[in-house]
Amino acid sequence: MMEGAGRILAATDGPRVGVFDIGGWDTHSNQGAGDGPLARRLQALDESFAALKTALGPAWKKTAIVAASEFGRTVAVNGTGGTDHGTAGIALLFGGAVAGGSVHAEWAGLKPDALKDGRDLPAKTDMRAIFKAALSDHLRIARVALDEKIFPDSSAILAPKDLIRA
Repeated sequence: MMEGAGRILAATDGPRVGVFDIGGWDTHSNQGAGDGPLARRLQALDESFAALKTALGPAWKKTAIVAASEFGRTVAVNGTGGTDHGTAGIALLFGGAVAGGSVHAEWAGLKPDALKDGRDLPAKTDMRAIFKAALSDHLRIARVALDEKIFPDSSAILAPKDLIRA
């Protein structure tokens, strides 16, 4: 799937934006470690993005990808060897246009008093901030459009700087 998408996106007259929904992440039991279902899903995701990068060819250097989860997972493993829905999720940025090599996070640790309700990593960054950074710095969408139309009433949510190469 990603190889075909990469060829379409790399075409001179092709689309400039693609959205992919990759399901199968809502695992609650027997997630496994290095060889379980979660590890296999992560391996497949890695292979998918490697195929996309290869198919994009030279267009990769102008590419920014945001991979985001719609929900977090609990810190502790549950009684069935999995994790339950939690609060904080994750967003990964990668591609040739991304100023990578760093982690942008506010880390409070895993001690019970640092966790939300004693079980979850607390959400410290509004995901809209990450999307705003990609949309404004990479696609040059005006901040007013981001604050009022794309993410209505979100002017207080600021995009982090220096995530995308100039």
